[in-house]
Order: sequence, then structure tokens, then C-alpha cells
Amino acid sequence: MSEATERPEVSESDVMEVLGDIYDPEIPIDIVNLGLVYRVAVEGSHVDIDMTMTSPGCPAATQIVAEAKYLVEELDGVSEVNIEIVWDPPWDPGKMSEAAKESLGMF
Repeated sequence: MSEATERPEVSESDVMEVLGDIYDPEIPIDIVNLGLVYRVAVEGSHVDIDMTMTSPGCPAATQIVAEAKYLVEELDGVSEVNIEIVWDPPWDPGKMSEAAKESLGMF
């Protein structure tokens, strides 16, 4: 493959940046700061994401996963995205960033 046709490499931070644009519709905080994204792995043009929801019955789960998949697939250098919803460890408010806790008045 020539340099002109090579896909640019995407990084884990690139993926986390676009995931930070996705908000839980019930909580005005993005999914990264909520602590819902547990793992991002990039291997070439393939991205694996392990994430959770605030509860197993989260009504926005399908929407959040679809939006995450779409936005990550739109990154230059990404050809395949696999998102796995995991429940272990379960999410709790302690997984939120300090900024998210402050935004929700938890301090």
C-alpha cells in the first residue's frame, strides 16, 4: 500500500474524544465522564470498546451504543467497531469523573 492510500492510525484518545460527545439523555453528562466506558482497544483499523450503562434496564442503551458505533466508525482510520456491553463491574456513581460529580452537585 502506498503512503497516499494508507489509512491514518487512530488512537485510543481519538476514540475517547468522540465518545465524549455522547450524552446519556437522562443525565446531562457525557458517557466518558459518567464512567461508562471501561476499555478502548485499537488494533490497526479495528476498535473494541467495553462499556456499561447506569443500570441493566437503561432505556437509552440502544441509542447510546448506536451513536457510539456511528461516531467511532466515522473516524479516519477505522474500518470496524465492536462494542460490548459489560455488567462487571457494575456501574456506580464513584466511577464518574470529578467534573461530572461537581456538575451534578455531588460535592
